[in-house]
Amino acid sequence: MLDITITKQVIKNRLKGRKSTTDKVADYEVLIIGAGIAGVGMACRLQQQQYKGLFGHKAPKKQTKLNKKNKRSQRFAIFEKRADLGGTWDLFTYPGIRSDSDALTFGYNFRPWLDYRMLAAGSDIKRYIADTAREFGVTEYIHYQHEVQQISWSSDNQQWSVTTKNHASGEIFVTTAKFIVGATGYYDYEQGYRPHFDGEEDFRGQIVHPQHWNDLDYDDKKVVVIGSGATAMTLLPALVDKDGEQCAHHVTMLQRTPTYVASVPGDDYAIDWLSGKFSPLSKEQAYTVLRARNVLRQQGLYKVATHAPKVMKAVLKSGVKKELKGSGVDSNHFMPDYNPWDQRVCAVPDGDLFKALQDKRATVVTDQVSHFTETGIMLQSGQHLDADIIVTATGLKLQMLGGAAVYIDGQSVDIGMRMTYKAAMVEGVPNMAVLFGYTNASWTLKIDLACQYVVRLLDYMHKRRYQVVTPYAKTEQAQAYVQADTVMGSLSSGYVRRGKDKLPKQGDRYPWYVTNNYLSDRIMLKYRKIKDDWLRFNR
Repeated sequence: MLDITITKQVIKNRLKGRKSTTDKVADYEVLIIGAGIAGVGMACRLQQQQYKGLFGHKAPKKQTKLNKKNKRSQRFAIFEKRADLGGTWDLFTYPGIRSDSDALTFGYNFRPWLDYRMLAAGSDIKRYIADTAREFGVTEYIHYQHEVQQISWSSDNQQWSVTTKNHASGEIFVTTAKFIVGATGYYDYEQGYRPHFDGEEDFRGQIVHPQHWNDLDYDDKKVVVIGSGATAMTLLPALVDKDGEQCAHHVTMLQRTPTYVASVPGDDYAIDWLSGKFSPLSKEQAYTVLRARNVLRQQGLYKVATHAPKVMKAVLKSGVKKELKGSGVDSNHFMPDYNPWDQRVCAVPDGDLFKALQDKRATVVTDQVSHFTETGIMLQSGQHLDADIIVTATGLKLQMLGGAAVYIDGQSVDIGMRMTYKAAMVEGVPNMAVLFGYTNASWTLKIDLACQYVVRLLDYMHKRRYQVVTPYAKTEQAQAYVQADTVMGSLSSGYVRRGKDKLPKQGDRYPWYVTNNYLSDRIMLKYRKIKDDWLRFNR
């Protein structure tokens, strides 16, 4: 009966003058690359929707013998290169590693984060991701030590071929998927950005990048941290913490240029008093209220920074001077000449960075490296910084899709030359979503909106029996749309400038423009109609 059906379809296609192809069943309907906060969030959203199957059949939750016999696609899988989930929060283990945005908005809105700490510790974030994966039955779908090396789209088969290396066995194999979700973030996990300094070979101590901390012994050592970003700001107070397992003898943060820093409360107990004995609100309702408060506060501060930069600059400078009053530390170390949010503003809980600087065991120096010496770093000013350990907190090396090569019908695709559609898909690339978070608010806020959009998109395709969706700009106007800014916005941070060719670009109008605005993105991704003038659907 099956053969007769296929033959009838072949005859029908030929009568219509179309090329006949046999429908090949993919191994997976949705393949998620990466088991970090984005990949696990995407999988949880699929589980929540009790996903029916993208292409006209109700797929079982697990691959069974009957399923294999009938060659039906599994619902989804997650391929994770590392040996554990967590992404960033599994990779980075340096002292003090933490979120740089509040926990209420950093957690998934479908699983409230009710911890009191405003900026959650890295280990707590990883535990939260793992607990969420278990609670939503996602853990069983994760394939660890599976590195996706290449994805290749076939228009004939209407599916992706995914070349993967199993690092546990050394095997390289190919699977297929109807839809791919890139949830790998935007940087290279194997190596950070590591400039070479003159005289490195002469230095007799240790040189380490925060990406490869590996239980470094820094107890009672003189440490120089090169950098002025969130990593350096986090490391300095953590390394001189007398209550920690280790405590450095002295830490110097060496920065080439200043960075804006803002002190934020370390704890937030508002959820308790808002849901307390005399409150009509439950803890979950209080969470919703406070999460909305934090979102609006984030968006409001960003608007002030971009529309009234002089006001925000004055507020930040005033805060720094207040924190450093009477310490003898020059506040100019934290007063850059650019506007707030041209680069990210570093948040420090309870002013821990400033408290560490008031202790004579930590200092900050604004200067440039001349060369390394046997015992430390010689600066261009002629000052010498003694060091047993030099930490190069010099940034990230950007990378898309975990380094996987992308092909469409045999032609290589440079993602960095394409525009991003709603900051969730890529121009001209079929059946693929790429998840990006916010740079001016909690990363997860945008990730979760994008995940909900992907589920809506897949449901729309399923109900209308569409096989393929591709975002397209109008050909004659596409070049006019493109801006120099990437999906990361107009951030001028060094790692963004260095890796701008790796990231998809944004356009100058909807839906190619990246707003970095949660409220407008919420409307666009959750409520606007799926079908529009830029998405092309095929059956």
